[in-house]
Amino acid sequence: MNVLSLFDGISVARVALDYAGIQVKNYYSAEIDKYAIQVSSKNYPSIKRLGSVCDISSDTFEPIDLLIGGSPCQDLSIAKKGRKGLDGDRSGLFWEYIRIRELIKPKYFILENVASMPQKDKDIITEAMGVEPVMFNASLVSAQTRKRLFWTNITFELPMDRGIILKDILQEDAQVDERMVNKDKKAYTLTATYAGAEEKNSVEKKQRTMVVCNIMQEKKEEIHETPQTGRNETKKLGYVGDKDHQAKRFYDSKGKIPALNAICNSMVKVGTMGKNYSQGNQVYSPEGKSATLSARSGGIGANTGLYKIEHKTENFTIRKLTPIECERLQSLPDNYTEGVSNTQRYKCLGNAFNAEVITHILKSLNISE
Repeated sequence: MNVLSLFDGISVARVALDYAGIQVKNYYSAEIDKYAIQVSSKNYPSIKRLGSVCDISSDTFEPIDLLIGGSPCQDLSIAKKGRKGLDGDRSGLFWEYIRIRELIKPKYFILENVASMPQKDKDIITEAMGVEPVMFNASLVSAQTRKRLFWTNITFELPMDRGIILKDILQEDAQVDERMVNKDKKAYTLTATYAGAEEKNSVEKKQRTMVVCNIMQEKKEEIHETPQTGRNETKKLGYVGDKDHQAKRFYDSKGKIPALNAICNSMVKVGTMGKNYSQGNQVYSPEGKSATLSARSGGIGANTGLYKIEHKTENFTIRKLTPIECERLQSLPDNYTEGVSNTQRYKCLGNAFNAEVITHILKSLNISE
């Protein structure tokens, strides 16, 4: 099979082809980031480099069987303020994907982008691609919550959830940089069973899944305890604030929760570092999924999020994830990105596909056609 990967990054599509057992005759890569190219070349020296997507012409390579790419999302993602959508300099490169697809007419094509894009841009992409997108959350095949849209002419069904959670991929007694660790070990909100469902959001957005954790440090004077109920019921322990209201109640984690949220399908927030609620300061438990890896997020937990990691020698540490743990979240071999700085490793991984997601799609290919 001849493959052309646009916006190739660290060539995760090449990894997925190996995982899927698909033989590759030629793998052409369009990428300009020197660190991503360094990582890709270390793992696959035989990749044929084409440079920028803007320079590709039809006489550059042999006929292409599979065109794949995740066009830049920076101007589409909800994480960017004042986003310009497909009019932005980065996300506007989507039109190069369309140009190249029309130029080479591949047998199969896959386009990936963020699920959080505005509906207007999603409709424009869908019309240009000629197929409806499928939302595939990498949480089904890995320990990471990562919602992405895929426009493809490959027919596939979403997989069953493999039930992988963050603690399944953590490095045992990982040696981490001091800058990755919070030495105070304090968090400032009540715990919750999924991202965003903290005391502040529970009141304002009526997300009702607060439970008690052992690192709650503040608002003790506002807590009103109540008698526990039956063994198989939700065990309300009390409420926070000046009156008993559903949105302010908190529950015993040993009982049922009042909403139908499977722990293995969501992030488990246990607190917030610092004095604001920004994504980079939120703390999660390894008993759930990880937050979505990002190439450019800030805060104490920049790129990876913060996690309360239990230790044999001490109670716990609140820290970022290591590069190897992030590789595992993207379903890559350990040390796949080794050879560049940790800063660049995190960036490359935040920009990458999840290898098992692409593998699942590729396994639906009928390569005998």
